[in-house]
Amino acid sequence: MAGLGKRRPARMRSGVSGLQGRQVPPASPRVAGDGPVTIERLAHDGRGVAHTAAGKTLFVDGALPGERLEVAVHRARKRFDEGHVRELVTPSPERVTPPCAHFGRCGGCDLQHLALDAQRHHKVAVLLELLARQGIEPPLAPQLLAGAGEGYRRRARLGIKVDAEGGVHLGFRARHSHRLVDIADCTILVPSLNALLTPLHALVASLEAPRQAGHLELLESDQGVVLVLRQLREHDADRGRWLAFAERHGLHLARLLGRETPRLEWLTPAPALSCRVPGPGEALTLGFAPGDFLQANAKINRQLIQTALAWLGNVEGLALLDLFAGVGNFSLPLAAAGARVTAVEGSPAMVERLAGNARRNDLEVYTRQADLGRAGVVAELLASGPPEVVVLDPPRDGAAAVCRTLVEHPVPRLLYVSCDPATLARDAARLVHGGYRPSRIAVADMFAHTSHLESMLLFEHPRTGRQPLGVTPDG
Repeated sequence: MAGLGKRRPARMRSGVSGLQGRQVPPASPRVAGDGPVTIERLAHDGRGVAHTAAGKTLFVDGALPGERLEVAVHRARKRFDEGHVRELVTPSPERVTPPCAHFGRCGGCDLQHLALDAQRHHKVAVLLELLARQGIEPPLAPQLLAGAGEGYRRRARLGIKVDAEGGVHLGFRARHSHRLVDIADCTILVPSLNALLTPLHALVASLEAPRQAGHLELLESDQGVVLVLRQLREHDADRGRWLAFAERHGLHLARLLGRETPRLEWLTPAPALSCRVPGPGEALTLGFAPGDFLQANAKINRQLIQTALAWLGNVEGLALLDLFAGVGNFSLPLAAAGARVTAVEGSPAMVERLAGNARRNDLEVYTRQADLGRAGVVAELLASGPPEVVVLDPPRDGAAAVCRTLVEHPVPRLLYVSCDPATLARDAARLVHGGYRPSRIAVADMFAHTSHLESMLLFEHPRTGRQPLGVTPDG
């Protein structure tokens, strides 16, 4: 067992793929239809949509609306086919040269061939379409929150793999695949993280036991760059290599050590990590730890917070319930604006850091750990107050239990921040059928060059005996 995790010698190919049993593109994709097709629109995931002469739907990677092209089908299904561009006959005027050399292989950015303004128009259209399917028409056009298309992402996770020939790879996964694409330069990473990719490649290639390194995470904080290594098993010599790398590049270094229940340990002195978020006056300090949820795009996150403060207006003295509060991304700014905030989060560790963040910023925030997937727990939270404003920032699966309970126990105002437009539309339908009305809507381009979109909706519920809180025309 002494050699466990060390690089294996090269071996001859067996001719049998380790991906056997998974759906993979055939070696020779067939051409769809009898000739070129016209792309009618973009699907929600950014693929072009067309139809063959026989009427079968085609989803085409890398195709744009209005383009005529020949399609190579790499996956045939009963009701539709999936393919990619074989030959571009008539390109769209909105087609641009992708800024990243890895486009088309890396699964991270799937819209770099589309002009940035057109990407954002597509995202707004996706959200409006999903809401319209539920019979919801916002009274105002969506507000767009956007920033730079490059150099915006402050955290990233890179996989480490050893291939059958012993080659070590570091990068992101290909689309819909476990295969790694080696990444030496990433246009969307903040410069401090992107500058580490090339030296990291050299480091992982030098490891004696690269199979014991599962992945690594990079994060930019106000205290500098943090590197967290997923180390499956201790290896003293490689530990020394990582420490030397951290010292050479001025990094904070930690690792998650162990297979089943990995534990976090700092190999360099443990920093008090933080970032700045806007408040109604001075900026606030938000402390966090590796593994805590932190928005990847700091500039767009600031816009989300500023928009929330503007929409909610004067919250001085109002009882406000922040659900899925994390480490206080919205709780702290709203408390600084004068709201009486109760912040609820499912992770006990994050609840502790949220309470610490309130103390650090000299704010009064009542914190509580609770399972927000249980309607009874949510009903109890709504009954103890009751709140005049509720803020929701749930994970991708949405907040079904919370929204059901909010229909039974309505509040005057509800601000819903979403990272998944489909679950937002589902939850919004429940709220609207329960008497809530959307009054504001925003689309946040948190991840430029991808089909991912974030959004924010403000709902109001007129209640007998309680005056709904108005929104100023310029709010």
